[in-house]
Amino acid sequence: MSRRGWVLFAAMGVIWGMPYLLIKVADEGVSVPVLVFVRVALGSALLLPMALRNRRLSQLKGHFRWLVAFTLVEIVGPFALLSNAEKRLPSSTSGLLVAAVPIFGAIIALLIGSSDRLSLVRWAGLAIGLIGVAVLAGPGAGRGSALPVLEVLGTALGYSIGPVIANRKLAELPTVAVNSFCLGLAAVIYLPFAALTWPQHVPSARVLLALAGLGAICTAAAFLIFFRLIAEVGPARATVITYINPAVAVALGVLVLGERLTPAIGVAFVLILGGSVLATRPSSDPLEAGKDMATATPVVDDLSRNG
Repeated sequence: MSRRGWVLFAAMGVIWGMPYLLIKVADEGVSVPVLVFVRVALGSALLLPMALRNRRLSQLKGHFRWLVAFTLVEIVGPFALLSNAEKRLPSSTSGLLVAAVPIFGAIIALLIGSSDRLSLVRWAGLAIGLIGVAVLAGPGAGRGSALPVLEVLGTALGYSIGPVIANRKLAELPTVAVNSFCLGLAAVIYLPFAALTWPQHVPSARVLLALAGLGAICTAAAFLIFFRLIAEVGPARATVITYINPAVAVALGVLVLGERLTPAIGVAFVLILGGSVLATRPSSDPLEAGKDMATATPVVDDLSRNG
């Protein structure tokens, strides 16, 4: 890759490893509905001017049903589930569990009859990754409760279904318009819940900065950088950030929040990321490999790796 490509790649690896830390901090001062509302509203507001250029929003006409479906499974559900889970889970654990997205994606591709066949190596990757999830979800992972672990796995599942909808139903639409609209729709959905749980006092500066970072950096800015990365290095190489983000999430949790780096986290880290790499490995068949490279990153899959 070019020097510019490496800079963009490093930036995305850090930016999409940050949300878990920021969510953990924001959870200290605001409710989950307020957290999600502020994040998506700010992200939509920052992207909206670009979406309004050349009347891109008008191109979404006739696709409302699928835009709503994408919003629900990619934003509304996952953002709330992840934010609620982090009230009881360490941010590092959440980041690792969300790293199971490629594993869920491979399973979904199998269930919907994708033409991309699963080789023995990819089957092994699925098994290894799922074992890693089981290790991470073992005793003590959720402080005596399996619910937060299931919430994060639900987040990963939503992040796996969203790109399928995007690729099959929304791929021909302008990506800026799609994401601005979907973030705005999510803000409208969360507005009444946020209003009912709005804090009576202004949160601390630490919480406000975390909310601003989630909306401006981890959503709006990440969108712009990610598509520049795709243009610079191609979609296949761009997806490798999926394997970098969890490492950043774990490192930030340990260094900034003082979370414990347990043996279970270390083992799960190797199993989940190793399994994800194998499960998404291109086929050895040159023709199939070319197909994998061409479809490795969904056109509108900019929210599915950012917590």
